[in-house]
Amino acid sequence: MKKKAADIAFIILGAFLFALAVNLFVIPNEFGEGGVTGVTIILYYLFQWSPSIVNIVINGFLLIVGYRFLDRRTTLYTIIAVAFNSLFLHLTANWRVQSNELTVNAIFAGVLVGLGIGLIVRVGGTTAGTVILARIANKYLDWNISYALLFFDLIVAFSSYFIIGAEKLMLTIVILYVGTKVMDFIIEGLNPKKAVTIISEKQDDIAERVITQMDRGVTVLSGHGYYTKNPKEVLYIVISKQEVSPLKKIVKAVDPAAFITIHDVRDVFGEGFLDISK
Repeated sequence: MKKKAADIAFIILGAFLFALAVNLFVIPNEFGEGGVTGVTIILYYLFQWSPSIVNIVINGFLLIVGYRFLDRRTTLYTIIAVAFNSLFLHLTANWRVQSNELTVNAIFAGVLVGLGIGLIVRVGGTTAGTVILARIANKYLDWNISYALLFFDLIVAFSSYFIIGAEKLMLTIVILYVGTKVMDFIIEGLNPKKAVTIISEKQDDIAERVITQMDRGVTVLSGHGYYTKNPKEVLYIVISKQEVSPLKKIVKAVDPAAFITIHDVRDVFGEGFLDISK
C-alpha cells in the first residue's frame, strides 16, 4: 500500500512538471511538442481550444483503444496521470516565466518534460498517447522507451512546421531531444545495468573472452534441456548498458547460434559495482 501511494505521488508530481513545461515554456514561446500534447498545442494555436480539455478528450479515446496493451496497474496509473495532467494544464494556464531567450526556454522545457514523463513511466504509468505506442514498441520490438517515444513524437512535431515555422521547429526538436535524455536518466538511472544469460555449446570460449576483453566476471549456472535432458552450462553476466554491444559481438564471433536473454537491472551490489553497506 505504501509503495502504491508513493507511485501515485510520483505520478502527480510528474503530471505537474509536464504541465509546467507546456504552460511556462512551450506555449508562451510558440514551440511545438510531440505526441498528443503536440496535437493539442497545434489546435490551441489554430483555434484557441483549451489544451487541458483537448488533452483529456484525445488521451481518453487513445486509452480506450489501447488499454488492452496495458496491464491493470498501468491502466490505473495512466488514468491518474492523464487526469492530473489535464487538471494542472488548466490550473497553470496563466503561469509565466520572464525569459526571452528561446534556446534557454527550449532546454528548460525539455528538462521538465523529461522529468515529468520519466517519473510517470518509472513507476509504471504512462501519459497515454504516444507513450502507449512507445511501451508497445518496447514490449514487442525491444525498443528503448525513451527513444521510441522520441520517434513517435518527431512525427507529430514535424507536422507543426507549417504553423510554427522552421526556427521554432528546430527548437522543438531540441526540446524533444533534451526531454529524451532526461527521461532516459530518470527511467534507467545514472549507470543502468543489464543482466545477461547465455546458453551456448562454446560457453568456455565466451566466458574467457568476456573476462579478458571486458574485464567482467562470469557466473556459471548448471541446467539441462527439458526435452533432451542434456546438461548445459548457463553463463550469467551483469554489465552496463554500454557493454551490451561489445558482449553481443563476442558471442556472435564465438557462437552465432548461442541463445541470449538480456534483462534490465535496477540495482547491483557487490564487487565491481555498488557497496551493499552504503
